[in-house]
Amino acid sequence: MKNKILFILAFLTLQFSVEAQDRELFERENFISEGDTLRYRILYPEGFKKNKKYPLILFLHGAGERGDDNAAQLTHGSDLFLKPEVRKKFPAIVIFPQAPKEDYWAKVEVDREVKPFEFNFKEEEGPTTSLQLVMALLNSVSAKKYVDKNRIYVGGLSMGGMGTYEIIYRQPEMFAAAFAICGGADPAIVKEYPVGFPIWIFHGEKDDVVPPAWSKTMAREINSHGGNAKLSLYPNDNHNSWDSAFSEPYLLPWLWAQRKNERNHK
Repeated sequence: MKNKILFILAFLTLQFSVEAQDRELFERENFISEGDTLRYRILYPEGFKKNKKYPLILFLHGAGERGDDNAAQLTHGSDLFLKPEVRKKFPAIVIFPQAPKEDYWAKVEVDREVKPFEFNFKEEEGPTTSLQLVMALLNSVSAKKYVDKNRIYVGGLSMGGMGTYEIIYRQPEMFAAAFAICGGADPAIVKEYPVGFPIWIFHGEKDDVVPPAWSKTMAREINSHGGNAKLSLYPNDNHNSWDSAFSEPYLLPWLWAQRKNERNHK
């Protein structure tokens, strides 16, 4: 029994070290603007060539991954983009920025003293410092000749899902498509979304942190304003519905099929 436990511990340690090593393929970078610094990690496609064009994916992490280590933001989602079959079939430039502990992607007041949490969105006050930096970084990277301007995507989970909704509102002409996991937003912002904008929304029906009603409302409002929202609800998932979302076999094929120029001509 003792040997079996030691074997399992050794296996788990090896697996963790391999995952940590793989995540180092995401290069560590800092983006500085007007004295503020945004830490981020960036993954380039295998065999990256500056004379080719690649899709760009921006991923926004949740509140639990905030900090200044430029590592925690890779906890959820990064492993999907590191899979050998994904890197081969869906080559892209993938960016994971990190918000500091005291900031948020979305402009929102959060009451964590109750459960589910209560959210008061205040997007009319302007973006947070972290989202301002993300938008500036995105403008800088998307200007590169090797970025396909018609295939820029954004996604995120929880706090990052909220940031996803808000960044589409603030940069409506930037993205070809988006995915939002267990997030929410002031539904009034969808009036600024482009007509026909494709977004895939995910939520767990048992979520006791961010109620699934937020995602249901956003999907309904996006579609009622001419958008193209898909909604996937997981009946047995709590807040960690990102595990189910990242396991969706059609998520990346769906994302890759979206192109801004095609949407604009529909």
